[in-house]
Amino acid sequence: MDAVRNGGSGGGRSRRTVWTRAGLAVTGLGTIAAVALLAPGGGAAAGAAEQHGAGHGDRFARQLQRDTEAVVTAGATGVTAASVDAAGARRTARAGVDDLERRGEVPGNAYYRIGSDTKTFVSVVTLQLVQEGKLALDDTVEELLPGVVTGNGNDGARITVTDLLRHTSGLANYTDILFLSDPEALTPENYRETRFAISTAEEKVALAMTEAPGWLPDADDPRGETRWSYSNTNYVLAGMIIEKLTGHPWEQEVHERIIEPLGLRHTLTPGSGAYVPQPTATGYMQFPGREELTDTSVLADAGADGAIISTTADMNTFLRALLGGELLEPATLEAMKDTVPAEEFAPGAGYGLGIAWRPVEGADPARCADGGLWFHGGTSFGTVSEAGVSADGRHSAAVAEFTLWLDDREKAEAQFRAGLDLVNRAVCG
Repeated sequence: MDAVRNGGSGGGRSRRTVWTRAGLAVTGLGTIAAVALLAPGGGAAAGAAEQHGAGHGDRFARQLQRDTEAVVTAGATGVTAASVDAAGARRTARAGVDDLERRGEVPGNAYYRIGSDTKTFVSVVTLQLVQEGKLALDDTVEELLPGVVTGNGNDGARITVTDLLRHTSGLANYTDILFLSDPEALTPENYRETRFAISTAEEKVALAMTEAPGWLPDADDPRGETRWSYSNTNYVLAGMIIEKLTGHPWEQEVHERIIEPLGLRHTLTPGSGAYVPQPTATGYMQFPGREELTDTSVLADAGADGAIISTTADMNTFLRALLGGELLEPATLEAMKDTVPAEEFAPGAGYGLGIAWRPVEGADPARCADGGLWFHGGTSFGTVSEAGVSADGRHSAAVAEFTLWLDDREKAEAQFRAGLDLVNRAVCG
């Protein structure tokens, strides 16, 4: 949900105006008092857990199925999840329905928009360019993109590549400005009117420049900034830097450096395309001030801050390869995992360079020796993406949730917690 469409829609994983990483709707546009709970039963199809390389009656598979059903009980219309353990055993589960009218099963291999999980891909490409000597983490935005970040107190000379990837730049989130400036932006009517329109990276950054930054990183040590605030603008700029240095769109670099080498045959960058490939499930969103859910499956989004489409199987492969050291050199991976406090992203979280860490209560030290897992997460119109991986890359999980509640705080929080619980248990035991 990271595109600006004629001033109409857009967003990202942690928007102050609509969605915070804690899963709360905070638009200030009112709260819907009650919405019917969409749970297994009552016509909803709950799928059985599947195990590949796991023993019959595997307790982890049963737990994954229970946790998947819990996400539907919390509010998602349909969910598909997958986990992989150190022995390579794959477990999948699904629950809910693929569509509220058809009421079929959610495809286990469903494609879905991963939203801001895209940022981890973009960060990996940027860090590979650092390894190749084409870029330095201390390089400033002004050096790389002269004159782009300026005006209203913004100063690209005070913002490093590290600040972009770690969200310590202080730059305004262009999606916040979009929604705050136009209360009618988040309506079903405006969604339908603008769902095929896209805007350029330059237009998104220009929108962010209309607002003063939250802060300017320390002039003497901008890379050492620890103040944190999530801004999609940072990764739009990262995508622009990738294109400037390589001569290729960020999508091409992600494909050639990550998707193709890892064999992610079900991961794609749609460009201006507005459709998710089949098989998939219908994505639904509750707009502020509306009780009903709206089908928001069709959406054009070409941004480096959140455009990738994938599957739970491919997300597991990607995260395991990343933390397993297949995509970055050891020193670079350690730099990626150097975090600053980001409590608003998730309880106890620290945010690194396009990836974050959170503690997991009761984590099995044999699975999560550091007491937590690495993750990002993303939202798009009608979908929520959650995933996690152990520090050694040996245990991972990914889940696609096909509903996003923007105004029902209780339901949004319950679904968020259920999704995190699923990933926590699947990864850390």
